[in-house]
Amino acid sequence: MKKIKFAIVGCGSFSKIHIGGLKNQKKAEIIALCDKDEECMKKRAEEFELEGVGMYTDYDEMLKDADIDAVIVATNDQMHRELSVKALYAGKHVLCEKPMALTIEDCEAMVKAEDETGKKLMIGQICRMTPGFIEAKRLLDEGIIGELFYAESTYAHDYSSFTNATTWRADPLRHIVIGGACHAIDLLRWIAGDPTETTAYSTKKVLTELPTDDCTVAIFKFPNNVIGKMFTSSGCKRPYTMRTQLYGTKGTIVVDNTDNFITVHRERVVPGEKILDGAFGREQENEVYVRYPINVDNHNVTGEHNEFINAILDDTPVPTNGREGMATVKVCRAVIDSADNGKTVQIEY
Repeated sequence: MKKIKFAIVGCGSFSKIHIGGLKNQKKAEIIALCDKDEECMKKRAEEFELEGVGMYTDYDEMLKDADIDAVIVATNDQMHRELSVKALYAGKHVLCEKPMALTIEDCEAMVKAEDETGKKLMIGQICRMTPGFIEAKRLLDEGIIGELFYAESTYAHDYSSFTNATTWRADPLRHIVIGGACHAIDLLRWIAGDPTETTAYSTKKVLTELPTDDCTVAIFKFPNNVIGKMFTSSGCKRPYTMRTQLYGTKGTIVVDNTDNFITVHRERVVPGEKILDGAFGREQENEVYVRYPINVDNHNVTGEHNEFINAILDDTPVPTNGREGMATVKVCRAVIDSADNGKTVQIEY
């Protein structure tokens, strides 16, 4: 069995998710780590018993290793363009963590490298791999709730415990909309299509030491006369959540990436119809709902790695290529522009 040989650049906390995921893959092998912090890199190798793995503090030197098939970029967002572009031109496939980059210019450079090299570039928009969101999209596509007319998604994540004015997250370019809420925006794009315009509002009352606002609400116009909303807060006092609600002409889907149930509300269920393996309930005479269990896996790197590895082995497209990643960044930047300048922004792709 052919194995894809991986290098992981960036040995911070998020590298642990990728290393652990790849170690469970029969079609993958980790052969190199790269980080400027040699002690951190050694610690990660020992932690996951990566015996004999190559360890590099020089990224360019690592890319000379012809045995490396693919690179996972798990560094701070500001490095995504440089590291991804170099790897692609060195003949490596790239799985780059979200957000793709912080500027449209950087995204364009990454797409150019993707096109010119013919190598796979996959952006880690993990919500498309989350079991609850996959099921919600399937139900919508099957017409269970009728025609979609409104979609909303929340990215609420208290950053106060790991953000201060000296970290890479304090970069003015790394607004919470692009650094975190790219999850919610990409999810809405995946479900409702590319929004054509946005009007957004933002404020800052909690993380006042940071250069960007910590709360943003954006309203979108989607294709097919669908409207939607994104809410994000990095200063909120509540557990992390990505609660998403899809409203259709025949029902509503409520799903949260931290909840082990998905709920489908409908006006009625036809006798004998089996729509889900779950528990029926009734809130009113004209409404029934179904709650059924779903796996909580809001960082499903196994699904992500499967898609990436199989795309390389079978030479098939990845689900979130450079253009998909760039489209999400363009929406994020449009939201920030609208909130900063108090205007409705037309989104160009």
